[in-house]
Amino acid sequence: MTMSASQPELRVGVVGVGQRAQLATLADRPGTARVVSCADPAERGRADARKLFGAGVRVHERYEDLLADDLDAVFVLTPDDAHTAPALFFLEAGVAVFVEKPLTVDLADCDRVLTTAARTRTRLYVGHNLRHLPVLRRMRRIIDEGAIGRVRAVWCRHFVGHGGDYYFKDWHAERARTAGLLLQKGAHDLDAIHWLAGGYSRSVTALGDLAVYGGNPHRRTAAQGPQRVQDWFDTGVWPPSALRDLNPVVDVEDISMMLTRLDNGVLTSYQQCHFTPDYWRNYTVIGDEGRMENFGDGIEGDDPVIRVWNRRRSGYRPDADLNLAVTDEGGGEHGGADEAIVAEFLRFAAHGGATDTSPVAAREAVAAGLAATTSLRSGGTPVDVPPLDPATAAWFAAHQPGSRGPA
Repeated sequence: MTMSASQPELRVGVVGVGQRAQLATLADRPGTARVVSCADPAERGRADARKLFGAGVRVHERYEDLLADDLDAVFVLTPDDAHTAPALFFLEAGVAVFVEKPLTVDLADCDRVLTTAARTRTRLYVGHNLRHLPVLRRMRRIIDEGAIGRVRAVWCRHFVGHGGDYYFKDWHAERARTAGLLLQKGAHDLDAIHWLAGGYSRSVTALGDLAVYGGNPHRRTAAQGPQRVQDWFDTGVWPPSALRDLNPVVDVEDISMMLTRLDNGVLTSYQQCHFTPDYWRNYTVIGDEGRMENFGDGIEGDDPVIRVWNRRRSGYRPDADLNLAVTDEGGGEHGGADEAIVAEFLRFAAHGGATDTSPVAAREAVAAGLAATTSLRSGGTPVDVPPLDPATAAWFAAHQPGSRGPA
């Protein structure tokens, strides 16, 4: 559906009113869009829908019933393993779809979603909000301006200081639900790495371990019922071994390291640790004429600085050759990135055109994360990453160009 003169506002639905549902509140924009209906199989989710979107919102148990509410667009904010079915359902119905990252937890499902969007010509958007994170956008501009020459390597270290609370007390801790945290948590960073490097992973190897949380015997019982992060989160609990009420099943790795070669020859590395005391991402981009890295990422309210070294020197100089402070110009969640992706999605749902995020890139992040997980669990054996069907990739390039990276 598209907006008409008699219907100036997009009518928006929400599938899954849980931990990420706050994102959809940003779509309530008078004159632009309005959340009119929600679906969640749990009574808590349905009650939260009324709290978040008002007493007038229509609430359903089944997402299929949202079609009766004459939607223009829908947010799919379910747990990761439940993305595929509603995404396919609304694409087939011609409703523009926003899917929270990762697109799915299975590569065949990713490809089904993309081919369905292409076949039905329905607009598909994936919530990779790091492409709108101010510090990463500035780093991307520095690359485009040639300050470090041609990119040859990208490294990312992700210190997940809240990892125990965020990923080991609920369904995130289960391989059956997420495949692994190199996919679930890493999809953000892998997409950002691909974006900065201007290519997609084609060969990966990885190592990792369940080093800390696997040995913690303090598990939540089934009688406690389903909970959310806000029910238990406490920054005062430290060290990680002091955490209580972990998920009954914990079988994903809490420390992982992967190496990749991209299709353009760039080499990358990604390290993820869920038991560090600090919580931020550090990206280092090395070109053939210099390098840069960020200190702080702006997600937790810090003031990040990008430092560029592009003159030869001996030893380390912290002031670098170029020091750029990055401010959060828009405010809000994730350094303003959440507001930016919702605004981009609403514009795209109404009018189409280019987007800074890319469904194809979202698929490639899943493909890299799954390949790395396979490598990790086979002792570091190199794994090739299968590319998307060329015809599907070409359709998205023509109809929804996304920012892939410098040539």
